[in-house]
Amino acid sequence: MALDLFAGIPVTDYATALPWYERFFGAEPSFLPNEIEAVWEVAEHRYVYIVQDPKRAGHALVFSYVEDLDERVAELARRGIEPAERETFGGGVVKVIYRDAEGNEISYGGTGT
Repeated sequence: MALDLFAGIPVTDYATALPWYERFFGAEPSFLPNEIEAVWEVAEHRYVYIVQDPKRAGHALVFSYVEDLDERVAELARRGIEPAERETFGGGVVKVIYRDAEGNEISYGGTGT
């Protein structure tokens, strides 16, 4: 069974939000379905997109568990994006939380230092 997964992040103003997400993902969008939506392929058949939807903006929660957590956090810091929070759980599992200007939460988890 083929499966594509799309996780959406509503924003108030697409044009204002787009540059932050390009910095966050370290690339321009993979494709632009229309004038108020941008999509990044974050893994094969796994996508995160922003969409202008003011009524829903600021309430997204997107979490990805990754093998290279420390590398991702360091790369985001090099691009000027710092975590809003960092949580540590049993077994060395760490969750690093980022928030855009509207409060949408994008988190990475994994084993980290």
